[in-house]
Amino acid sequence: MSAVQPLIDQIWKPEPVVPAAPAAARPNLVGMDRADMAAAFAAMGLPAFRMKQVWNWVYHRGVTDFEAMTNIAKDLRGKLAEQFRIERPQVVTEQKSTDGTIKWLLRFEDGNEVETVFIPEEDRGTLCVSSQVGCTLTCKFCHTGTQRWVRNLGAPEIVGQVMLARDKLGEWPASMEGRNFTNIVMMGMGEPLYNYDNVAKALKIIMDGEGIALSRRKITLSTAGVVPAMAKCGEELGVNLAVSLHAVTDEIRDVIVPLNRKYKLAELIQACRDYPGASNARRITFEYVMLKGVNDSDEDAHALVKLLEGIPAKMNLIPFNPWPGSPFERSSNTRIDKFSKILMAAGYASPVRTTRGADIMAACGQLKSASEKLKKSLRTDAS
Repeated sequence: MSAVQPLIDQIWKPEPVVPAAPAAARPNLVGMDRADMAAAFAAMGLPAFRMKQVWNWVYHRGVTDFEAMTNIAKDLRGKLAEQFRIERPQVVTEQKSTDGTIKWLLRFEDGNEVETVFIPEEDRGTLCVSSQVGCTLTCKFCHTGTQRWVRNLGAPEIVGQVMLARDKLGEWPASMEGRNFTNIVMMGMGEPLYNYDNVAKALKIIMDGEGIALSRRKITLSTAGVVPAMAKCGEELGVNLAVSLHAVTDEIRDVIVPLNRKYKLAELIQACRDYPGASNARRITFEYVMLKGVNDSDEDAHALVKLLEGIPAKMNLIPFNPWPGSPFERSSNTRIDKFSKILMAAGYASPVRTTRGADIMAACGQLKSASEKLKKSLRTDAS
């Protein structure tokens, strides 16, 4: 095809007449990947370059109004608005911590809600993204685990959290320098590997170099140990892996991370050894919440060193963040410090995570939305 053919098409080819779609039925462009958007535009009889133009406006520039797409003819902008919408989740509440952490309670079209948290630091800004309404797991130290799973989030709802944060922080277009928002952690509500297809689709959109353009090296996915999906995650996405470990024996982990009853420590650790792309340059992060008298002894620290032998790893020690009715206590600073020093002496970086957003219940393990639980018969995966 001639290099000028798209321009000729734009000037001479009349745009097809397509009946307007009902407002409630209009597909949301947010969450469409390239294949989805190309198919939708082809169904309207539009040339391929139109999809590329709209992709740029939606994912790179972050517009929410078709009228802002100034390189598209006005009549076609109107036709696109009749067929599609560009929407984010609804912000129900926004809370800001004394340390600058921001927590948004977001509502989706079916009325379900999740929480999304932005944590600003001197050299970065991290968005904690949710993947499920409620959580499939019931980790005993986690507030989210007390909220029953309702459904998986769809790709539009996952991508929408990221785009809404960019809206709120005023950081469009996506490639602008000096951004506050630099990193994503899939550590919000839910177990991302129990919603792999939607999470993978969303992250591929987020990593697209001509869209939101966040590097895979700036994205971390946290799992409690859904072993069968771990290799697939590494092969297809190549993002950083964080593993919610929290114990060094099956006896303790069976209780505080019940998923361990299905995938035992030995199986989980082997999956970590086999994780594609893991290296000294890209170490696996092992998250370990410090629970007084449960998993914080010197013996536990030495056992942890032995457990992780040979894995390119770093530790993230997390002081337990209490929530109403929680059955655990936080380990003392002295105990956490001693635990950390044992790990560091063995060659493992083991920083103690600074608690952020605790005054607004936005710290690690504290997220829990006010969503109404749907009846079991109504709980379904998002399509």
